[in-house]
Amino acid sequence: MVAVAIGWEIYERTHQKMALGNVGLALVLPVLLFSLAAGHFADRHDRRFVCAWALGLRLFSSLGLAALSFQEGPVAWMYACLVVQGTSRAFMGPARSSLFPQLLPMDAIANGVTWNSGGFHIATVIGPAVGGVAIAAFGGAGWIYVIDVATSIFNMLVILSLKPIRAVQSSKEPATWASVMGGLQFVFRTKVILAAVTLDLFAVLLGGATALLPVYASDILHVDATGLGWLRAAPALGAVSMAGLIAYRQPMQRAGVALLWSVAIFGVATIVFGYSEDFTLSMGMLILLGAVDQVSVQIRHTLITLRTPDEMRGRVAAVNSVFISSSNQLGEAESGYVAEFFGPVASVVSGGIGTLIVVLAAAIGWPELRRLGKLEPEPSAASDEITTRPAEGKPPDESASKPA
Repeated sequence: MVAVAIGWEIYERTHQKMALGNVGLALVLPVLLFSLAAGHFADRHDRRFVCAWALGLRLFSSLGLAALSFQEGPVAWMYACLVVQGTSRAFMGPARSSLFPQLLPMDAIANGVTWNSGGFHIATVIGPAVGGVAIAAFGGAGWIYVIDVATSIFNMLVILSLKPIRAVQSSKEPATWASVMGGLQFVFRTKVILAAVTLDLFAVLLGGATALLPVYASDILHVDATGLGWLRAAPALGAVSMAGLIAYRQPMQRAGVALLWSVAIFGVATIVFGYSEDFTLSMGMLILLGAVDQVSVQIRHTLITLRTPDEMRGRVAAVNSVFISSSNQLGEAESGYVAEFFGPVASVVSGGIGTLIVVLAAAIGWPELRRLGKLEPEPSAASDEITTRPAEGKPPDESASKPA
């Protein structure tokens, strides 16, 4: 809902495509600056409390956006609030991602990633649609930010109430430059993970069309705020459908090939969407785009989760957050700036073509990715699995203990 509200309000008040690019820039800069340190912080502290602290930052950001919306305050101050929200994301991403494996048995991780991602996308189907309707009903975006304050408080309480099934030994490494950069070094040593996150980085960086949806809705497809809400919801609708399909199928036997094909189809769908002037066709392409992106997300997240030692999860998740945020928010900035000078169609279509070029380069440059089969833990990662916490009143299961 907030994503729709911000895009709609800033474009409505400025009518500048570059202003939409600035939204992505304001959100991504804190992630690039703080994520690696945030990952180290998540490895040294209780990840639940790190998540709650990050949500507190988001709460204050939404309070500021609500006040600026109701009072029609300067747009520059809205960007300042988005910088605070970006800082929240920088700390939330690594802590949340590294907390997730503590909540499930290792043999359920792949399926858990699917359900977790599917649940997120259900929210991103409902949110944009409701956000568009709410903007039309309230005549503005202010109340959406108020709703975000309430949901942030609720989310804080939920996260603090979580009881992980496996205890985690926090990292005792001092906060040196070498330890902070440990996650980056691990990713660069693990070629198949490097290939997966790099492919996603450049594909979404070039092929991200969602930043220009307010422009397409208003100037090309000629729909109102409700139509914009449905356009924003369409990728998530495709992702939810694909997540349900993946959850009930056998694990992928050739994950690397599936990843390459999914990103290639992402590029083709982006090109067709860029040329489309029909609302139905545009919706269809966005749904397809979201479906194949879900395949990419599923493979990348499962791969990282299964092949990262627990004491490194926060730092590796931070590297992944930098890649994701770089692709999403910098992609939004790139799309907005190119659209400002060459038009929205040229921006989207050229991005789709660039995505196809990136897929070809990744397929040639990383044979490890083409050979990636079924997603399973590496033997070393399996041996590093943390000890399962016994249920109250029962003796510990020695077979669950960490091997000598």
